Amino acid sequence: MTTNSLTQRQLFFQHVAQTSDFPLALEIERAEGIYLYDAQNRYIDLISGIGVSNVGHRHPRVLTAIQEQLDKYLHLMVYGEYVQSPQVELAHALVQTVPEPLDNVYFTNSGTEAIEGSMKLAKRYTGRREIISCFNAYHGATQGALSLAGSESFKRSFRPLLPGIRHIQHGNWNDLEKISQRTAAVIIEVVQGEAGVRVAEKAYLKAVRERCSQVGALLVFDEIQTGFGRTGTFWAFEDFGVVPDVVVCAKGMGGGMPIGAFISSAEIMGVFKTNPILGHITTFGGHPVCAAASLATLHTIREERLVEQAEAKGQLFRQLLKHPAIREIRGKGLMLAAEFESFDALKPVIDRAILTPDGHGVITDWFLFCDNAMRIAPPLIITDDQIREACTSILAAI
Repeated sequence: MTTNSLTQRQLFFQHVAQTSDFPLALEIERAEGIYLYDAQNRYIDLISGIGVSNVGHRHPRVLTAIQEQLDKYLHLMVYGEYVQSPQVELAHALVQTVPEPLDNVYFTNSGTEAIEGSMKLAKRYTGRREIISCFNAYHGATQGALSLAGSESFKRSFRPLLPGIRHIQHGNWNDLEKISQRTAAVIIEVVQGEAGVRVAEKAYLKAVRERCSQVGALLVFDEIQTGFGRTGTFWAFEDFGVVPDVVVCAKGMGGGMPIGAFISSAEIMGVFKTNPILGHITTFGGHPVCAAASLATLHTIREERLVEQAEAKGQLFRQLLKHPAIREIRGKGLMLAAEFESFDALKPVIDRAILTPDGHGVITDWFLFCDNAMRIAPPLIITDDQIREACTSILAAI
């Protein structure tokens, strides 16, 4: 059989490496705003490509930034050697969003790479080897980031992983004594994502900060899912009165383009310059087109006041999704989890919502470590009417 005689679906299953035996396999032809389209149907994207499309799909301002940068240059040199305007302007803009002393940005290609960089940074700066993360945490799938993951079932098949990793319960005050003078860093989500959207108490995060400062460990906030307005503040940590030593971001920062970063102080980040020189390097980190898209995304979020609207839109979801099958809705802003009795109760609802009779489906999902909760994290641009339409479809699916 020749390639020309095979359908796109057949080629997908033959040649695109699969990550499960049941991919959605939707054949999307175009996307715009909160919508995805195939040949027959229109879908509301309630998960933003898993936290990516905060300003919607193909936002005009992001497309313009990409097109303008395409006319200037693409990759020029490995990261950190040339003065490239998209990187410089994005770094400056990002620094304006975080408190002092955070003033240095290291660009990566993804969130997991930013986590890897922050792990190396903490070890190099403190001279220590132990890193602490949380049970049911997810920080990425490369071997270092996977070592941090707090679910043994997710990483068992890939051992041995990095040594020196300890885990604490997110929100458990008694576990804070595990943070010691052996600890290089505590890497923690302000809002746990794949655990099913678990929001930390303000007092707890302050206690983590105090404990890290007491023993000389770096506090690293993973804001890969929460950053860029998802929770109702630009960074989730803003609402907690705590300043970390390192902030990690990705997903929603690129407007649909692949980019990540970790942000720290010049003092801490400076350790990458010596012993050894080029202590952390990347070829494509901060790619000029991705950086231009990210800067446009940041400006769009600010100028369209998407952050300020997130909490009210999240509350509207809570008000509309009333049903005996939904036990609880957790979250902050437009990062929500609607909990069902079990995965067996939830999965048919997700499937039916996608395949509605009128051809106007709704795409939702569950969480890696909480498979009985529905993920609701739409583009921040979603309107009240679109929320009502999505909730009507979910309730009908139930």
